[in-house]
Amino acid sequence: MHDNEAKSAGRSEPASDLSATAEGCAASNLLDFAAQLADLAEDLKALAARPIEPVPTLCEPNDQPEEGFPGII
Repeated sequence: MHDNEAKSAGRSEPASDLSATAEGCAASNLLDFAAQLADLAEDLKALAARPIEPVPTLCEPNDQPEEGFPGII
């Protein structure tokens, strides 16, 4: 669409300006998304550094927790 067609269609900005605005918005959204992914990667890295400790379960009513188990976590 040419600039004069855009004006006749009721737009106040030329199509090239709208394209530039759309590009800016898309770039901003991508940067925000990349920042969120970086934060998620940091969170996952921190979780991966923590050891996974098994949670004991009581199978039978007479079962006792393992020695050294503090009870409620």
